[in-house]
Amino acid sequence: MFQLVLVIALAAEWKPAPLAKPDPPPAGASFRGVEGEATSLLGKPLMPIEPPAERLRELEANLAEAQAALEADPGSEEAAIWLGRRLAYLGRYREAIGAFTRGLEHHPRSYRLLRHRGHRFISTRRLDLALADLSRAAELCDGAPDEVEPDGQPNAANTPTSTSHTNIFYHLGLVHYLRGEFNHAADAYRRCMAFAANDDMRCATAHWLYMSLRRVGRHDEAAAVLDPIHAGMTIIENTGYHRLLLMYKGELPVEEVMAGIDPASMDGAAVAYGVANWRWCNGDRERAGELFRQIVAGKNWPAFGSIAAEAELARATRAP
Repeated sequence: MFQLVLVIALAAEWKPAPLAKPDPPPAGASFRGVEGEATSLLGKPLMPIEPPAERLRELEANLAEAQAALEADPGSEEAAIWLGRRLAYLGRYREAIGAFTRGLEHHPRSYRLLRHRGHRFISTRRLDLALADLSRAAELCDGAPDEVEPDGQPNAANTPTSTSHTNIFYHLGLVHYLRGEFNHAADAYRRCMAFAANDDMRCATAHWLYMSLRRVGRHDEAAAVLDPIHAGMTIIENTGYHRLLLMYKGELPVEEVMAGIDPASMDGAAVAYGVANWRWCNGDRERAGELFRQIVAGKNWPAFGSIAAEAELARATRAP
């Protein structure tokens, strides 16, 4: 067990408080009682998803290179990060967490290793551990220079859009959001926005910030988030988030945003969740719930939209 002490302040002054070091699972060990890679927030086992054969060969070749790099330099922070990332791209999240944990034994103050392990704790629904890792990463990165984070799965333009700092605060905001701590999520996303240097990152951050504010009735602030959003933004990879933001502004109809979207697919889950949350905030709880269930019924459980839909349905089952 660990305790979290979070200081809530204005977004511009927000800094995470020191945290007790979490007690992660042993390197490479499975989570007790878990069948498959994880257990969903609804109590169902989440089984590995095998990529198509050609893609699988590519991912396994990349993993072999990462393993060789770490063997050549066992104390390398960079090599530990890439081994964990390559395992995660194969859907081997528990092994990825083990790789990041071993890296942290050499580099206990590495906010980059904590950021990646926190991400994969989210993937495996270990939200308490994710919160501890990402809060600690936010503390440790304070004052450090922000750096572009290279993509392990490059976009069409082969141009990374995120940085070490945006990824820390983006995922910190997400774990707060999944826990239903929407004010805390908004604080983290505002911090993320301060480091967002391109339209892709601004749109992804604005999407979650807008939703966080709407969930706690801060509607004027949510509307202000949309002011800089416009149709002519330069978007490389976050087209879905961009279109959702234009929908929130009333510039795109929901039917157009949902056209051709499969809520059960990896990319479709993000858009479908945004629409479902928008319906929920506007009082259309029945259709929102139906869309949450469609998202969860898909097999692409690592998608953030899928995890968020699970969290919604899990909260509904706990409601009196």
